[in-house]
Formats: sequence, C-alpha cells, structure tokens
Amino acid sequence: MGDTPNTASSNELTTRHTLRVLVACEFSGVVRDAFNKAGHNATSCDLIPSETPGPHFTGDLVEVIRALPKWDLLIAFPPCTHLAVSGARWFSGKSNEQEQAIRFVRALLDLDIPRIALENPIGILSTVVRKPDQIIQPWQFGHGETKATCLWLKGLPKLQPTNIVEGRKPRVHHEPPSPDRWKNRSRTYHGIAEAMAEQWGHA
Repeated sequence: MGDTPNTASSNELTTRHTLRVLVACEFSGVVRDAFNKAGHNATSCDLIPSETPGPHFTGDLVEVIRALPKWDLLIAFPPCTHLAVSGARWFSGKSNEQEQAIRFVRALLDLDIPRIALENPIGILSTVVRKPDQIIQPWQFGHGETKATCLWLKGLPKLQPTNIVEGRKPRVHHEPPSPDRWKNRSRTYHGIAEAMAEQWGHA
C-alpha cells in the first residue's frame, strides 16, 4: 500500500464537514486532488501507482476497503474495456471477462458506503445493472469536447453544469494509437472533477 491518508481532528470534521473520500480505479489523481483541494480527506486507489503525488493505495480495492472500511464517499471508475459500446465488436469470446467486470461493478454499488458515484461510458451496464442516473458531457464543465459519460449515483444529487462552452470535438475518440492511449482516454476532465468536489463535497 502507499501513503496513508491524512486525518482531521473531530473539530475540523465538524467545522469543515470534511469527508473521507475513496476514489477507486484512479491512477491520475485528478479527482482525488480536487477533493483534497476543497478541504476533504481523499485517497485514490488503483492497481498501478499514482502518476501524481498524493495519498494513494497501490493494490486491490477489496484490500483497501478491509484496511480502512469507513468511507463517506466512493467515486469509482471501473475499467470499461469489456463494458463500453466502443468495444462491443470484441465482446464475442470474452464472456468470462465481461461477467467479471459486471460483478465488480455490482459489488462497488453494493458497498456499505452512504454516498457512491460510479462512472462509465455508454455500454451494457444500462441493460444488465440499471440505467444511469445521469449522462454528462465535458462541454458542460468548461471543456469544448464530447465524451458521453454515465453516472450511477447513490445518496448523491445529479451534477449541475458549471461552465457550458462552445466546441464539440471528440478528442478522446480520436486519440492516436500509443502505449498510453488507454491512460489518455481514461483521465477525468479537471472541470468535472472540480464540480464533483464542489457539489458532492456538500451533499
């Protein structure tokens, strides 16, 4: 495991309404850092190390939950390789991998955490789990790009747009082939991360 998250005193928790936030399946630290900047106690977790400094667990999410079970908010970005419609042409012959991915998503949504947000592209989760509570776009949060993103919510309000801008470029869709293509496609937009921290940090 990596760094242990900082803890706040009971007085700080009362006055600042500090939340213990676990950002699952995030290597970028974008959402984690947005919550920490807003005064919360956020830690990211992924199977690979964080690419930016900050509280991060490198390892299995189940181990993290067992080690530190009391979280106020979970924001999860489960891998979409076997779930998104963009990869549907490769679904055939990968039923086991897809079933494992679906079970992982259901396990995340069933965790005993009062506030949960799970993010994924448009895909089969709408059919096999339930329809998303919301679909957002980067251009609603200051980024002139398109990338339809589904949110499944528990105990949280829908995100409200913060900065609707011009531009509708599918940059992520046209990301050129490279060893880091999957990383570049999976990073959360800073405008969306800041909206999550601002709006869900007070939910």
